[in-house]
Amino acid sequence: MTSLRLSVLDRSRTRRGREPGEALRATVRFAREAEALGYHRFWVAEHHSVPGVAGSAPTVLAAAVAAATSRIRVGTGGVMLPNHRPLVVAEQFGVLESLFPGRIDMGLGRSVGFTDGIRRALGTEKEAMGGFDEQLAELAEWFGGGGRRFPGVHAFPAEGLRVPLFVLANDAGAEVAARAGAALVVGGVTGGEATAAAIGRYRAAFTPSPWRDEPYVVVAGNVAVADTREAARRLLVPEAWALAHSRTHGVFPPLRPAEEIEALDMTDRERTFFEDALRGHVHGTEEDVAAALTALVRRTAADEVLITTSSYDTGALLDSYRRLAGVPLPGGTSGTSG
Repeated sequence: MTSLRLSVLDRSRTRRGREPGEALRATVRFAREAEALGYHRFWVAEHHSVPGVAGSAPTVLAAAVAAATSRIRVGTGGVMLPNHRPLVVAEQFGVLESLFPGRIDMGLGRSVGFTDGIRRALGTEKEAMGGFDEQLAELAEWFGGGGRRFPGVHAFPAEGLRVPLFVLANDAGAEVAARAGAALVVGGVTGGEATAAAIGRYRAAFTPSPWRDEPYVVVAGNVAVADTREAARRLLVPEAWALAHSRTHGVFPPLRPAEEIEALDMTDRERTFFEDALRGHVHGTEEDVAAALTALVRRTAADEVLITTSSYDTGALLDSYRRLAGVPLPGGTSGTSG
């Protein structure tokens, strides 16, 4: 039994009145802080044409993060494989692994752009998600020695390298990670029934592969820690409002201060989405969070928790991560490297 690992996913969230470049530079600084605090890995994400997110080129940003740090694992959560050719993805991660050997994670998802316009600009469509298994298989070929579908073509410098593969999946997609022999990243930090069931299906169906010999489970979600439960909850307010706004106005906006949001005269529909967005997270004092993570491990036997929390107040957010780093952790179950 090993101790539960804690890691970070930062989406380079923009804040109202500030340039996107500031968010990207803040991500790099945050990675240094996360490394100093002892977090296991630091991931960045891929979002296109989203005003509230500056992270649109994850492998580029991952290179900047890896160059600015020295020990923490660095990766993506994730590169959306249907938006790219597997050959190019293999080449990009081959470059990263060659530059920063032994520190790179390849986290992949199957989402495509949120709107028809974004999907057209990316040269993909909704149906592309249905070919995720085949894309993963082709990616494995490029790392293994060249794509059989393209004789004579090689993905240098990826060929022969072994970059750990993580598949981002919802409850229904856990079997995809199992078939690929990849680590599973699944949302549900409160360890609900759907999350636990998905993890069970993943472990039962897992097939060893060149990527991994045994199952490995990462549960992702928001965790906020403060000196009071109310202060911790307020950290979640800016992101909850951004999600509610996106569902009622069609645009995911930059973050706003919690006090402004709490003073808003919301419509009934906005209030419903806002309150829904505040549910399903872990927040509270160190003692509250320790109890919640212990319950999560008890229900799911998770090996790792990937913290995805964003907030407008960067000082309070960093304090939350500092507090979380000091929380006594329950044991995970995996004896394999993550």
